[in-house]
Amino acid sequence: MSSRVKGVESVQSSVINSLKVAVRSAGMSVLLLLGGSLTGAHAQQDGITLNGTLTQGSLIRGQVAPDAVVTLDGETLSLNSEGKFVFGFPRDAGLSHKLKVELADGTTSVREITLTKREYNIQRIDGLDSKMVTPPKAVLERIRQDNVNVAKARSKVTDADALFTRFEWPAKGPITGVYGSQRVLNGVPKWPHFGVDVGGPTGSPVTAPVQGTVMLAEDLYYSGNTLILDHGMGVFSTFLHLDSITVKVGDTVAQGEQIGTIGATGRATGPHLDWRLNLGKMRLDPQTVVSGTPD
Repeated sequence: MSSRVKGVESVQSSVINSLKVAVRSAGMSVLLLLGGSLTGAHAQQDGITLNGTLTQGSLIRGQVAPDAVVTLDGETLSLNSEGKFVFGFPRDAGLSHKLKVELADGTTSVREITLTKREYNIQRIDGLDSKMVTPPKAVLERIRQDNVNVAKARSKVTDADALFTRFEWPAKGPITGVYGSQRVLNGVPKWPHFGVDVGGPTGSPVTAPVQGTVMLAEDLYYSGNTLILDHGMGVFSTFLHLDSITVKVGDTVAQGEQIGTIGATGRATGPHLDWRLNLGKMRLDPQTVVSGTPD
C-alpha cells in the first residue's frame, strides 16, 4: 500500500481498548466481551448474553432462550435452534437503539443501547492505474456481473453458528488500512473503506478466521482474486486481492486452515489482504470481532 496510509490504524484505538463493556439499564445486566466467550456473571440472572462492542460498525452476537422473541428497534431478529442471534450497526448508525426480549412466559425486558460514535480519517491512495479508479465502459458489464455474483454468494442464511467462536486474524503483518476511512483514490473521492488491510509479502498465507463454507472464489475486476466464506446466520468474511486461492466453492474449511495467499490483484498498489465482514448486506468492521493485532 502507499506510504500515505501510515498512521490510519490509529482511528480505531478506542474500539480496540473497549475490550470489556458493562451495560446496565432497566434493572437488567449484560456483560459484553470483545472476542471473548459468551458467558458472564450476569448472563444466568437475566437469561441473555451479548458479545460485542457498542460502537458504530460492530457485530453483536447474542443468546437467549430458544423460545424468546428478540427485536432491535422494532425489527424481529432471527434465532437459531439454540437461541443464538446476531445484529450489527453500520458505519454511520445512529447512536440510540432499543433491544427488546420477550420470554415465553410473557416476561419482557427492554434495553436502551447507546453506541460510541467513531471518527474516521481520510485515506489518500495515489499511484493507481486510472482504469481502476474510473473504469472504461468496456468493463462496466463485468463489474455489474461481479456485484451480482457477490450478492448471490452472501444471500444464504443458515443456522450454522461458527461465528460464535473467537475469531483469529487471517493473516500476519502490519495493519495498513482500517474500516470506515474515507478513500481518495488518485485525488478522486470514493466510497469509504469497509475492511481492514493487513500488509505482507506476496505468497504469505491467508487462513480462515473461523470455520466457514466457501461461497465464492473467483477473479473480480476491483478486488482481484476474491474469496467469500459463510460463517452462518448471515455472517460472511470476504478476502480481497489474493495472489492465489487454495480452496473451491462448496468446501468447508476449519479455523486456521489456509484458504489462499496474500497478493496485489485487482485495485491495489502493493501486496496486502483486505479482510471484510458482512451481516447480509451490512458492512461491518472485522476488528470488532478479533482482538489484538495481526503482527
